[in-house]
Amino acid sequence: MAEQRWSVSRRNLLRGTVAAGVISAGAVAGAPGFAAPPGRRVAVLGGGVAGLTAAHELAERGFEVTVYEARALGGKARSMGVPGTGRDGRPDLPGEHGFRFFPGFYQNLPDTMRRIPFAGNADGVWNNLVSVPEARFSRRDGDDILLALPDGITAAQATPDSIRETLAATIATTARMSAAEGMFFANRLMVFNTSCDARRFGQWEHTSWYDFVRGHERSHEFRAVVSRSLTSIMVAAKENLASTRTIGSMGEQFLGNPLGLGNDGGLDRVLDNATNTAWIDPWVRRLRDLGVRFELGARVSELEVHDRRIRAARITDATGARTVEADYFVVALPVEQARKLWSSQVLAVAPELAVTDRLFVDWMNGMQIYFRAPLRISRGHTAYVDSPWSLTSISQNQLWTDKLPSFGDGSVADCLSVDISDWNSPGMLYGKPAVECTHEEIFREVWEQLSSHLNDREQLLRPADVHSWFLDPGITWQGSRNANADPLLINTAGSWDARPEPHGSIENLFLAGDYVRTDIDLATMEGANESARAAVNALLDVAGSSAQRCRIFRLRRTPELEPLRLLDIDRYAKGLPNLFDDPA
Repeated sequence: MAEQRWSVSRRNLLRGTVAAGVISAGAVAGAPGFAAPPGRRVAVLGGGVAGLTAAHELAERGFEVTVYEARALGGKARSMGVPGTGRDGRPDLPGEHGFRFFPGFYQNLPDTMRRIPFAGNADGVWNNLVSVPEARFSRRDGDDILLALPDGITAAQATPDSIRETLAATIATTARMSAAEGMFFANRLMVFNTSCDARRFGQWEHTSWYDFVRGHERSHEFRAVVSRSLTSIMVAAKENLASTRTIGSMGEQFLGNPLGLGNDGGLDRVLDNATNTAWIDPWVRRLRDLGVRFELGARVSELEVHDRRIRAARITDATGARTVEADYFVVALPVEQARKLWSSQVLAVAPELAVTDRLFVDWMNGMQIYFRAPLRISRGHTAYVDSPWSLTSISQNQLWTDKLPSFGDGSVADCLSVDISDWNSPGMLYGKPAVECTHEEIFREVWEQLSSHLNDREQLLRPADVHSWFLDPGITWQGSRNANADPLLINTAGSWDARPEPHGSIENLFLAGDYVRTDIDLATMEGANESARAAVNALLDVAGSSAQRCRIFRLRRTPELEPLRLLDIDRYAKGLPNLFDDPA
């Protein structure tokens, strides 16, 4: 892997320099009533974060965009009402696929959010992001950890030694590991953070996180917090499968934020309202104002190929099957849906897409539990470190501007939104994995795991306070086990080679989604947004457009460690380990 993998070509740099002097097309061409010239029709297939981002960027540049979405705009990011719960003019209780989480190191998605108007907000829906002040790491039959989260700290002068010592002290204190294990983990982070790109792609991409942190040699506490929590709980990956390159990059960002190393905002941010209210609905309104058309209930079933181009897409909707023609097609579907479109016709022209069959998806879906009394668990997220189903949660009423008594029947005072990250491990109550539990059993099992963590020192959860619960509607019971309409791409070691570029061999086909190659390389809203920006830039190149290219933000690396990364280029080329990598 070349050291300059993410560098910009001289041609694109010159083109971007010229384009910087061009007035943004969004101010003129994207205005309502603008008629796009011939050759500017774009069909965006999929209306999740990737599809909406692509539509946004293209419409601002004067393209005529139609978004085709089978189910609901916003995809897994959306919120939805709990049917039939509203009373006396109040809206239905708010439900969701899972709670939203916007780390401070996200840069691409916040840039889009600033361009979505919201009444009273100078920076659009971005102002609806709020930083939470703490996180709780809850242990079963053990003392919990309440971790204060910084917001906007400016770090002192950093050196490699000071960074390592600060990380070691922070880890040992907050995770309650021994000082020796805290220093060991800090050293492993230094190994990764000082690794050159060639080593990251050549060695760490093919090494599991569990092997990298030598989980088999460490204490139970170390494995629970460092090996498991940083993967299955924080980023919905498996520690024995996820690549060190991806998990290490996330650790580099998460632990860089508390040191004050250049982020968009606080370490842990959430929306101040239900997702559709605070973000998705204003976004769709903005896109309509830009001239974007939406066709809901439209499911794409086939791509017709002719002369190395997509001639049309076959769409099925309430009226039946029909053909959609466009000049350009952006497939913005999740990988498990997109690869169904790779027919023999498509693969004959773009054989590179065949490897997407190697990409792995798993489940991470949410449940909301509604309470008649306020909760006092944490002023932010809670991770249930010993839970068999890798649960995390956040209580929402404390953070929302629209308080929960204004929903439903008026008696709901709080909502605990819970993410279930492991659907395949046996639970505590029934001894079955979540995939094999009925919906009622899932609720009872989740309650048991939450209670065993939160009620072991004091009673923070009371059964009498439960009003109702709601499971992600993507989970459906099929008689003996559940099906999931919204699985999640799971990072695995070596999976980079199976991730496609945003543009390949088919001239007018572009890919946007969190499975496409991105700098963040993880199934996140940020990855979906970044991939859409890259797809639009590729489309602009093919179209010969003079419009300004989408800005793409890269993950930050600590500049004080750059001399050590340069040193590592030579060490890796000679077959030597990283300078900090002690083989013992």
